[in-house]
Amino acid sequence: MPTAAEAMAVGRWVTGGRIYPQIADRLRERIRSGEFGPGSVLPSEAELCRTFGVARNTARRALAILEDEGLLVTVPSKGRVVPGESTAVPYRYQVIAGELREQIERGDLAPGAALLSEAELRRRFAASRNTVRQALSVLEREGLVVAEHGRGRFVRL
Repeated sequence: MPTAAEAMAVGRWVTGGRIYPQIADRLRERIRSGEFGPGSVLPSEAELCRTFGVARNTARRALAILEDEGLLVTVPSKGRVVPGESTAVPYRYQVIAGELREQIERGDLAPGAALLSEAELRRRFAASRNTVRQALSVLEREGLVVAEHGRGRFVRL
């Protein structure tokens, strides 16, 4: 964590009067420069608070300005995203389901092959149990995977 003097030397912290418009200006510059391109997720409110040395409400007011200008949209479970072609940021379960679907389609997971356990998938994808179950549910609805009670999930024959 940088000291206050180091942060001010590189121009990250803001001081004086109304701070949230200054933070909005700095974030706007980063969006327009492409540092946060279309589909990019901005740092969390907590991270912005640390970066700019401000309270959470101040960071929220700055983000609200950018949302009002249409430079940001809030996506549930993702945070604030720069709109554009890539705005449809996939949910984590969709990423997991997509990766498993690709393995099945490529033949890496042959018909009848057992899928990894939920616990192993959780570790591999660094995801919650509900997220992994949601991904597996998608594959079951698509008919790619079948669940056998007490045995696990298998690639459909």
